[in-house]
Amino acid sequence: MCRIAGIIDSSRPMDLLQTEVKGMCTLMAHGGPDDEGFYVNASDGIVMGHRRLALIDLSPKGHQPMLYRNGKLVISFNGEIYNYLLLKKELQNLGFQFKTESDTEVILASYAAWGVESFDKLKGMFAFCLYDADLQHSYLVRDPSGIKPLYFRAIEKHLVFSSEVKAFTETGYIYNEQPDWKILFLAFGHLPEPYTTFSEVMMLTKGHYLIWQHQSDTFEIKNYVQQHSIKEIADYQEAKNAVQQSLYASVKKHLLSDAKIGVFLSGGIDSSILTLLADKILTGTTELSKLNTVSINFEETAFSEKVFQDIVAQQLHGNHSEYTITPAFFSEHFPAALKAMDQPTADGINSWFVNYFAKENGLKAVLSGIGADELFGGYPSFKRMGWVRHLKRLPQFVLRKSLRLKKASLKRSYYLSYHNTVGEYLFLRGIFTPDEISGLLSCSIAEVDQVLQSAVIAPLPSHLKDGERASWLECNLYMQNQLLKDTDTMSMQHGVEVRVPFLDQDLLTTLAATDYKLKFDGDRPKSLLIEAFSAILPRAIWDRNKMGFTFPFQDWLKKDEHFLHSIKTGENTFASGMLDDFRQGDLHWSKVMALYQVFTGFRV
Repeated sequence: MCRIAGIIDSSRPMDLLQTEVKGMCTLMAHGGPDDEGFYVNASDGIVMGHRRLALIDLSPKGHQPMLYRNGKLVISFNGEIYNYLLLKKELQNLGFQFKTESDTEVILASYAAWGVESFDKLKGMFAFCLYDADLQHSYLVRDPSGIKPLYFRAIEKHLVFSSEVKAFTETGYIYNEQPDWKILFLAFGHLPEPYTTFSEVMMLTKGHYLIWQHQSDTFEIKNYVQQHSIKEIADYQEAKNAVQQSLYASVKKHLLSDAKIGVFLSGGIDSSILTLLADKILTGTTELSKLNTVSINFEETAFSEKVFQDIVAQQLHGNHSEYTITPAFFSEHFPAALKAMDQPTADGINSWFVNYFAKENGLKAVLSGIGADELFGGYPSFKRMGWVRHLKRLPQFVLRKSLRLKKASLKRSYYLSYHNTVGEYLFLRGIFTPDEISGLLSCSIAEVDQVLQSAVIAPLPSHLKDGERASWLECNLYMQNQLLKDTDTMSMQHGVEVRVPFLDQDLLTTLAATDYKLKFDGDRPKSLLIEAFSAILPRAIWDRNKMGFTFPFQDWLKKDEHFLHSIKTGENTFASGMLDDFRQGDLHWSKVMALYQVFTGFRV
């Protein structure tokens, strides 16, 4: 995992481009503390930069940008390819030779063998730029699950790309503030892809590649993901066996590393399963390869999951470390966590702290349970989709009257009057309602409606059943734009790679072939996942009430007057009234986090 950046522009001096790409990489040095490299090709006006976080092939041979075939192919790569050893063997059988032990060289050889069709053969998390000197093409490529970010600007016959939005400010191009970002942010609690705080900067769609043609300075964006047929799984026992085998294989692949790796153990179902599987895989290996687990706790017992963490930790054969975050420690480091944000988010602070302790523990990579709730039905939204179906049948004027109600969950019914993907998602997970956004931004509700109804969001497939619809929304909006983006940003601030075994492509293929009733119609949330691992998962873990990993933000932020006073609401009495509500315990902390970024001024 690394940070990448680059500029393609034949109209500007190359030394200037080099200076700007150097600045982009320096700004992102936290994400690649182990090495730095650059590639320059004046004939095609391209400069590529790379900051390296070394996990596979720690030797200097893994240096990037990496050249292949006498410099005819060049790559700057961020991520991990988990099937690279299998691909390498296949390529060796075809006559390809390798100089390194890295997965980066396998990407280059795969492209040399199969062209753009090679992108679909890669299984892992990745974002990279690949330059083909013979074809005079450059490709920006992003993994099918969108685990790794890749932002770009492609206008006026030039291309700029980066792993972080802030890095674009190191270039000499003009960037304008996206006029609607505050409306989108206050509604979603994040900026949904492809939007950023800059009008000119977009996120590359997952599972797609951008092909830049140097001769004409034009580009196209294409989907590279092929549909792979698999026999439908309609038997419950068969589904359990398939999930067992797929997740075990996924964890084994995700443990592949030449540097110290571990697992976040929260004490919940998902992290406990990953931990127990990883321990089983690594037991009997060398002391250096033993499993490392990291747990976070609080002095506030209502938020502590220590009792459940200990149940799992007692079964392990590796090294378990636990840390307690006190209010004083939080206050000391909270400003740094706020500053670390790359894009506005109402969450993400907890990820900064968790990865801080992973770094303290000497870990360079950790496994996370992101994806399990979204794929197996762990959220309340899976039960609420029936409400969506029924409420959408109401006349539009009835739905629009819901803004007059006092309860926030009922007021969000207004969003269902949109009759689009955005409406369904915001009904389930919206932060502020349109009347609140109107009051906070001093604009009309009609303006809020127009922005949200016209937002460029992928349409929710109409054929999906309730559980599948909830899973699609949670995966493609909440997980995609909130969890994965926040996790990447905050983990890389500490030079830590977070791996997500539940998003392994083989496991996703298995789940896509599994009958939706087997996944979502159990007698409790995530029944299929629990039953698949009931032999190793302690009953106390799966029989507990769902808690979710969260900090005591409500209490901590309410006492942080420095933070609250920094929210400059000016003459906006509606916003200042919300701050008063928070002080009195009548407003959720995530809304105050959103107010801070809107009114204190997120640095776009």
